[in-house]
Amino acid sequence: MGNNIRITKQFSFETGHALYGYDGKCKNVHGHSYRLDVTVIGRPITDKSNVKYGMVIDFGDLKKIVEEEIVDVFDHATVFNKNTPHIELAKELEDRGHNVLLVDYQPTSEMMVIDFSKKIRPRLPKNIKLHSLKLQETATSFAEWFAYDNN
Repeated sequence: MGNNIRITKQFSFETGHALYGYDGKCKNVHGHSYRLDVTVIGRPITDKSNVKYGMVIDFGDLKKIVEEEIVDVFDHATVFNKNTPHIELAKELEDRGHNVLLVDYQPTSEMMVIDFSKKIRPRLPKNIKLHSLKLQETATSFAEWFAYDNN
């Protein structure tokens, strides 16, 4: 019986957002230096003839998936909930050449990790499972998504 191993790759990106209808300062457009930890679980490859022998997944392969799905999309973009009057602000910014991302949810860390899980899971090899995501918004604040909580 093989051992299941969790491996984590860390990413960072700069993203702006505004929370429509929020009762505090975050209703204003502002940004965060987000840090995302992506943890997958699987068994190290036992086939000695495989170039990835001993790896659960090549860190480079995991990096490619997360960069394509998340980092390249969210980095230096401003995220707005398109189901709010912020759509007008988003259009104005887009017209002025800004990188705007419209999502169908309130762009909190909580909702972003749910979105990220939906984007990453289908891209993983079938023997690799997404174990958890941790999205750090500030030095002291983060949201986590665990597969265990979402079966």
